[in-house]
Amino acid sequence: MWNKLILLSVVALTFNYLALAYKPSPLQDFCVADPNSSVKVNGVTCKNPMQVQAEDFFFSGLHLKGNTSNQLGSKVTPVFATQLPGLNTLGISMVRTNYAPWGLNPPHTHLRATEILTVLEGTLQVGFVTSNPDNSIHQVSQSQLRYKI
Repeated sequence: MWNKLILLSVVALTFNYLALAYKPSPLQDFCVADPNSSVKVNGVTCKNPMQVQAEDFFFSGLHLKGNTSNQLGSKVTPVFATQLPGLNTLGISMVRTNYAPWGLNPPHTHLRATEILTVLEGTLQVGFVTSNPDNSIHQVSQSQLRYKI
């Protein structure tokens, strides 16, 4: 009885190791968003690869200054797959945020994502809250974000 149990355990561990070592290949190299498609499965469907154009990977607009004359004193210009179809399924997005003096960007989350900031002029006070179990606040000092380009 014990021999069968040990053999079964070894076989199970072997298959578990193989499953963890597997790295799936993507089904395709790119999936340009097709906003005109009526099918919506897990986001935006892919455009036919034969209809993909260079414009699908280009966005013009991040060079434009946003209007910050609002209650928060900030303007966020997002770039997602809806604005830049070539970003579809890549897990990438970009934003340009303009701030008036003392402007704010309300607290928000980026689940399982990374945020990179580049300050072109002035200073910006930035902080973040760690996830469970600590939920502690970390502030990045202003001196670390002083750049003038």
